[in-house]
Amino acid sequence: MPIIVNLDVMLARRKIRSRELAARIELTEANVSLLKSGKVRGIRFDTLERICAVLDCQPGDILEYVPDNAEDALEPRVAGRKSA
Repeated sequence: MPIIVNLDVMLARRKIRSRELAARIELTEANVSLLKSGKVRGIRFDTLERICAVLDCQPGDILEYVPDNAEDALEPRVAGRKSA
């Protein structure tokens, strides 16, 4: 998957446990665990905002884009399609 979730890294940097984060952002520990593992298909902006507020970070500190294929990332795209 080209989106990497670095929530575990930010939690370690801030010395905050998953349980504490879950309580402070009003999310279940199970959902925080799913976020940490990257096993989610998306995240709501309000959830991301609360995480960033608690961890004092930017969304880019938590989410990272890594293309599946580096060559594909270099090709220009128009309206979601690869150029010919």
